[in-house]
Amino acid sequence: MLLTLLAACSVYISFAVSVPVTEREYVVAPTVTVKNGTYSGIHSAEYDQDFFLGIPYAQSVQKAVRFSQAQPLNKTWEDTREATSYPPHCIGYGGDEVGYELSEDCLYINVVRPAGLNNTSDLPVAVWIHGGGLYMGGSADKRYNLTFIVENSVNQGTPIVAVSFNYRLSAFGFLSGKEALEAGVTNIGFRDQRLALHWVNENIQAFGGASDKVTIFGESSGAESVSAQVFAYNGRDDGLFRGAVAESGFGGVLPRYPGGYNATQYQQATFDTLVQNTSCASTVGTPEAITCLRNAPFEEINTAINVTGISPWPPALDHDFVADYPANQIANEKFVHVPILIGSNSDEGTAFGPGRGPNDGPVNTDDDFAYAISNIISSNVTNSTGKSADEITYELSILYPDIQSIGIPSLESWPVVVTNDTEDIEDLGLQYRRINALAGDYYFHYARRRASIAWSNAGLASYTYRFDVTVNGIPVSTAATHFQEVAFVFYNLNGEGYATNPFTNTTQAYKDLALTISSAWINFFVSLDPNSEAVSPAWPIYNTTSSSGVGKEVVWSVKDGGSYVEFDDYRAEGMKYLSDNALTLFGN
Repeated sequence: MLLTLLAACSVYISFAVSVPVTEREYVVAPTVTVKNGTYSGIHSAEYDQDFFLGIPYAQSVQKAVRFSQAQPLNKTWEDTREATSYPPHCIGYGGDEVGYELSEDCLYINVVRPAGLNNTSDLPVAVWIHGGGLYMGGSADKRYNLTFIVENSVNQGTPIVAVSFNYRLSAFGFLSGKEALEAGVTNIGFRDQRLALHWVNENIQAFGGASDKVTIFGESSGAESVSAQVFAYNGRDDGLFRGAVAESGFGGVLPRYPGGYNATQYQQATFDTLVQNTSCASTVGTPEAITCLRNAPFEEINTAINVTGISPWPPALDHDFVADYPANQIANEKFVHVPILIGSNSDEGTAFGPGRGPNDGPVNTDDDFAYAISNIISSNVTNSTGKSADEITYELSILYPDIQSIGIPSLESWPVVVTNDTEDIEDLGLQYRRINALAGDYYFHYARRRASIAWSNAGLASYTYRFDVTVNGIPVSTAATHFQEVAFVFYNLNGEGYATNPFTNTTQAYKDLALTISSAWINFFVSLDPNSEAVSPAWPIYNTTSSSGVGKEVVWSVKDGGSYVEFDDYRAEGMKYLSDNALTLFGN
């Protein structure tokens, strides 16, 4: 049964107006026969594409198998089943769920392809993994409409097949604590993703795709999910993908809470809080807790998560799917050796820095900044490094000084020196730029740079970027913040799914850049190289022998002069400190 947890309306397919690629019309719906049976989809004459939506890739997730690893489909059928509607999102909590139906039964996959393909077409395949903090989001989100990027691939003469899917979220996908570990039900959401990739491997040929030409791509926690698959099972290569693209979130499976994977007390307390707020309270601390939660009414679990304010559920170090600390896997090259295209946005920190001061307030003083640092370093820092928390705080304070000209956003992007008279100062804080620089590096940049260096040292191709565009609807003080490159990648010029179209009231340079970025991504899906005549500047492979141990990256920009190539050496000392101490300070 479908459940609506937030203000919701029916999910529908939304397509923007565009010139059809051809005038082909289908008299009957397109069909495809996979391992289990035959599906009929939808043909779009407008785009000359076929859509196969809401295909199950796992057995139905009902109450009896809640908090269990998903199982592959084990039934076949002779009739033709419809695949014509996007599936409900998995149960989640947050703004990305507004307007979408939600259900525990949510493990479905979607395929969008150019029309007229058959099982010998052998096209490259791009598999999108949505973001949302691992606690919200879904494949029906209209911002992730695959139509436009598939259309662009056809227009540039390198057609692709595109895929998206759902995976379980929040507590339903990421239980942790000793009970979950002993029951073997940690990182279920990542395991759902793995099962979906196995489904693609087994069935995508029927849609005209090539199982040996699959690239996975995602943004934010979707990028973290891409990273999770690359590092899964200590880097075991199951032949599920030949390339990976990660926007703002690559470098290992990084838990974003104090102490990281060392914070087992945090994980256990979160699990116990969930159990205590249901009718399973008497089972706290026993193996029966998992069984009880599986059979508890959904409303109880939903209330425990949604009302008691339990924090988002992070991944767990289970020595199985997440086999080791990211720092160790990077150092030992325990990852799938495939080419990658990775990057982040210049001002990621503006989405994660504000509110880091005492009482979730702004950072105004050095003491406020020290407080913010204390919330990201490990509680056992003294024992693991021989330094006190105060010493670590001092070192980070020196590496991230209160100098606005080197903070985030840059004075070029936002030419305002923050003072007590600055508009919205009560929300920003006097050390706004300082905390943003640290937050962006801690959450995204240092791990990305660490991965770029590791790939280069391993002799693998890595293409690195920095997105430096402030889009329409984003405050100038927020600048090139988190998520803003997504509309460019999907070539979503109409702003489908956005409250404010990122391209409205912008110059042609924005649309031209979107075409360039989308084309570069498509090129990588097709050839594992983003370069072509349509992509400028030429994008170099990251090479650590070129300068001071770092390589070069492309900076995507609409400023005078356009995009350019630079050495990846911004905030070098601070990020080296974060990388060198990732294991001891952050449990990563």
